[in-house]
Amino acid sequence: MYLQDIPLHQAKDRFAEALKNAHLDGLLGAERIPLNEEAVGRILAESVVATHCSPHFNASAMDGFAVKAEDTIAAALNQPILLSLPRQANYVDTGDPLPEGANAVIPIENVESLQADQTICPADMVRKPAFIRIRSGVTPWSHVRPMGEDIIASQLILAAGQRLSPADLGAAAAGGVSTLIVAKKPVVGILPTGTELVKIGINPKCGELTEFNSVVLAAQVIDWGGEPKRYPITVDDYPAICEHLRTAASECDLVLINAGSSAGSEDFTSRAVEELGDLLVHGIAVRPGHPVILGMLPKLKKGEETSAWVPVIGVPGYPVSAALTGEIFVQSLLRQWLGLQEIIYETVEATLTRKVASPAGDDDYLRVVLGYVQNKLLAAPLSRGAGVTTSLSKADGVIIIPRMIQGLEAGEKVAVQLYKSAETLRHTILTIGSHDLTIDILAQFLSPSGKRLVSANAGSLGGLMALQRHEAHFAGSHLLDIDTGEYNLSYIRKYLKGIPVRLFGWVERIQGLVVPRGNPKHIKGIADLTREEIRFVNRQRGSGTRNLLDYWIKQLAILPDQIKGYDQEEYTHLGVSAAVASGRADCGLAIEASAQILDLDFIPLFEETYQLVIPESSIADPVMKPIFDLMNDERLRNAILALPGYKTNHLGETVAVLP
Repeated sequence: MYLQDIPLHQAKDRFAEALKNAHLDGLLGAERIPLNEEAVGRILAESVVATHCSPHFNASAMDGFAVKAEDTIAAALNQPILLSLPRQANYVDTGDPLPEGANAVIPIENVESLQADQTICPADMVRKPAFIRIRSGVTPWSHVRPMGEDIIASQLILAAGQRLSPADLGAAAAGGVSTLIVAKKPVVGILPTGTELVKIGINPKCGELTEFNSVVLAAQVIDWGGEPKRYPITVDDYPAICEHLRTAASECDLVLINAGSSAGSEDFTSRAVEELGDLLVHGIAVRPGHPVILGMLPKLKKGEETSAWVPVIGVPGYPVSAALTGEIFVQSLLRQWLGLQEIIYETVEATLTRKVASPAGDDDYLRVVLGYVQNKLLAAPLSRGAGVTTSLSKADGVIIIPRMIQGLEAGEKVAVQLYKSAETLRHTILTIGSHDLTIDILAQFLSPSGKRLVSANAGSLGGLMALQRHEAHFAGSHLLDIDTGEYNLSYIRKYLKGIPVRLFGWVERIQGLVVPRGNPKHIKGIADLTREEIRFVNRQRGSGTRNLLDYWIKQLAILPDQIKGYDQEEYTHLGVSAAVASGRADCGLAIEASAQILDLDFIPLFEETYQLVIPESSIADPVMKPIFDLMNDERLRNAILALPGYKTNHLGETVAVLP
């Protein structure tokens, strides 16, 4: 399927060799800029050396009177002395130069200001008295900033390769510097391609997709010190792609062409790079991000080729693949051009919460959320797939599963490269269990407390198993016992035997069938799922909604194989509703709010109980305190009640203490 499919390290080596041959393997260039607020964030290409001292004179550090310290030695509490102005003392404000001969400052609050007749000065004359009376002496250079206290002329202030902070600008200015020599910002051209793409702000029709990869790539470029240049969308037309590639190569230091990098009938990128320049790589053994293209294009000047070259990277169209390609190739190249060392991510060891499979021939990048439970750092895998954009924003870090390893087991120790600070993880609450929209609302309310709630949707039973392994702070659950009609208790007794937990009331919600607007197939209830023309979408095994369905089809004597789509599974209520909205299914069992969000109709069937299962160890954990505070917060209750189909009659109540 690909021109080549080579290991990542070989692709990097091939690209590095081409950059070296084109003399593009070091600092791209330097420029002199004025020292002002716009210099913040730039990278110094040359070190900054002070041109004068700071301060460049002996300066008063206090409002008071400049004196010779030797004249004050005799002063004592019961034997004050008088100093005359201006012969023995002179008033100075903070920052004023010391008069000639003075070597100390007496703070104004430590003197008594006297008139010529030695009476106390009026308030408006305390700074211009005839005498001052002092009751203690001062040592030489007391309350004085000596010349060069901060910076001495010729002193190194800032080293080359440093990213300029606001404080750095102040230090350079204090040292007499007015201009800075910084690394040239690499100009990165971003060329999105695809006939199906529409601009942000245009409502996409069926078959169209909103083009946002260029925004993500441009933001990455800015974050990494470059200057992005976004080009308009190019349709899948080979001559147009070639023309726009030439233009970008003439105007930019690096070209990113997004999409069209695979091997389909309208994937023209590799062909264009090969025709216009030098195609180095097409296809890298990495997931996600397989169809990456690496090449070199001749740099044009006024329509004519020069001896200069411009690197080009064909970025896959799927969002996660695009972002990962930026992290692997673009970030390191920009740092090289800016004179920075290769970035070294902070790495921590964590315990994987569930088993994951991995393609044996590829380096696999697995994004995870992280949190401490009972002082053990846990890594919960996020939804995978090159198009799952939310995994980018939710991820706390990434696990790199090397080639030839076909996966990882639950409970295995893994190395995680952090995207977030290690301190953030200490303020993270980790929940694994049943999906519910109110958990997202809870996360929003937690934010002002400085705590962060991250969730992994594994179904109610999956949540209980996570608590059994001490891998979550709490779990949301709505497991119906099909024999007793009771929620959660029998399952807790079975799966959390010996683990002290409390069951808290949370919400009551309506479950029913989500159907397209107008209910075109006239579905009325569970019995209709056996109709030949009805395509159903189910929830995953172990979820409370799946248990609820199984309970009712048992009551109606319906067998699972009588339902077309019983084995088609989604992991969330919104996933079920999305399947119906997209036409993949005619109906699915979900909550009313998920139907409303996607403008679907809803057939209410059952009221069910959704509760929080919280181990006693989590109740004692200080990180959980805001959760219990919010259980009594009317604002949270009102936000939940604003959702259709919800009640909060028992929110925060202790339903049971087990065992």
